Amino acid sequence: MKGFILGLILGVVVCAGLVWYLGSKPEHQEAGPTTNTLKNAAVETKDVVQEKVDSLNLSTTNIKAELANTGAIIRRKAQDAGQYVADATADTRITADIKGKLVADPNLSALSISVSTTDGLVTMSGAASSPENIRHAVDLAWNTDGVRGVVSTIQVRD
Repeated sequence: MKGFILGLILGVVVCAGLVWYLGSKPEHQEAGPTTNTLKNAAVETKDVVQEKVDSLNLSTTNIKAELANTGAIIRRKAQDAGQYVADATADTRITADIKGKLVADPNLSALSISVSTTDGLVTMSGAASSPENIRHAVDLAWNTDGVRGVVSTIQVRD
């Protein structure tokens, strides 16, 4: 977070310096198209940076108040929060799909095999009656939509 704030401040300083430099040219010199383009870009960049600072509520007053109240400054993009919720529901859906396949298979016991999913990585543990049934359980998990990997610690037990 420190790096972001320092980068943001550095960007504002560089933009302000560029605007000052371009604005301090004597009026009798005619600015070329490149100079005008750079000046416009600098002004636009300054505006974008200022909008970003305003949207993040990063004024010194707000920062001091947040540090005093919570001891931390936390900003999270709404898109990231939405993605987190979508990922959590995807993991739940994957786990439910695999458990459903285990229930439907007469050779496998959904009660003997535990399934959990984190970020598309399925972890299976418990017991099966044969190595073939372990292979089959892993295969069922592997062929479920959204699965990025499968880890099995299922043991053979009679």
